[in-house]
Amino acid sequence: VVAVFDDLLLGSNVLGMLTAAGHDAQLSARPERVEADVLVVDLGSAGFDGVALVQRLREAGELEGAATLGIYSHVHHDVKLRAEAAGFDLVVPRSRMAREGAALVERLADRG
Repeated sequence: VVAVFDDLLLGSNVLGMLTAAGHDAQLSARPERVEADVLVVDLGSAGFDGVALVQRLREAGELEGAATLGIYSHVHHDVKLRAEAAGFDLVVPRSRMAREGAALVERLADRG
């Protein structure tokens, strides 16, 4: 699992949850290539546009078949819609990621 976050606290929490659940996970600021089963992207980042990042990686053929999971703040429904339109495999609010993140990643990884 590759997790893309610029909020280090949130990213560390997600990384810790995934690692505790037995996933091989790493944080990445802005990957140029993704060699993982699942790419988790913070769609609420102030430092980058997560939707554009995934679109660029996909268009360049750099996702290597990774499933994409976007997380967003529940108050930014427009971001959720943009990510779904861009072809993210799953888009969930941060609160759901906090509760079910490891299981969601497992489900996406099993698709491959």
